[in-house]
Amino acid sequence: MSMPHSGRRRVLRSFCCGGLTLSAGLTVGAGLLPARSQAATGKKTDLTPQQALDLLKVGNKQFITDSPVRAVQGRDRRLEIARGQTPIAVLVSCSDSRVPPELLFGRGLGELFIVRNAGNTIDNVALGSIEYAIAQLGVPLVVVLGHERCGAVEAAMAVVEQSATFPGSIGQMVEPIVPAVLKARANLKGKEAPADVLLDASVRENIRRVVNRLRTSEAMLLEPVRTNKLMVVGARYDLDDGEVDFFDV
Repeated sequence: MSMPHSGRRRVLRSFCCGGLTLSAGLTVGAGLLPARSQAATGKKTDLTPQQALDLLKVGNKQFITDSPVRAVQGRDRRLEIARGQTPIAVLVSCSDSRVPPELLFGRGLGELFIVRNAGNTIDNVALGSIEYAIAQLGVPLVVVLGHERCGAVEAAMAVVEQSATFPGSIGQMVEPIVPAVLKARANLKGKEAPADVLLDASVRENIRRVVNRLRTSEAMLLEPVRTNKLMVVGARYDLDDGEVDFFDV
């Protein structure tokens, strides 16, 4: 994924000045078909942000209902994307083993560019990965995906509610989530809310904070968001029923 320094400057300059070049030529119906790699011709995906989002929504419905999934995979697909990747979305996801993005969205090889860490937060490495996917790969959609009963968010709650501390680097990992817990608690009128209610509110607030940062605070994303070439949305995955609830769309 590395680029020469001069090449990187050209990519970033082109991105900042001209934005992404995406074709909106596909109909919605066509957008619901499995996304195919265009690596052999050097093209980026021609899906619009909304078409990419529609693909993920349809895939999740198929996952929930155990419907047959037309995920592109196998030897031919592996050889096709070996020449280059053409992902349709960036997934900023929690590392939780119960939240496998390709499966719950019904996607196949080379379709999702996934940035994962406990608590689906954004540090410099995660942000650089997102910017790479947008500027270099032409990805039109970023989904910040949290989930029900997130352990990282629960740990941040313990910091707020019990002044808990954690060994090693776990405390630093949890630290960015603490403001989300504080805001969720304030919105729920303090400590009267049951723990499970506060936890879920904190999960959603943590997602919103990351979405808002990507939409409004990161220079490389401002122009494509403003011109509707990039969509950044939040989503919460329900561990029990498998449903992804998209919000802040």
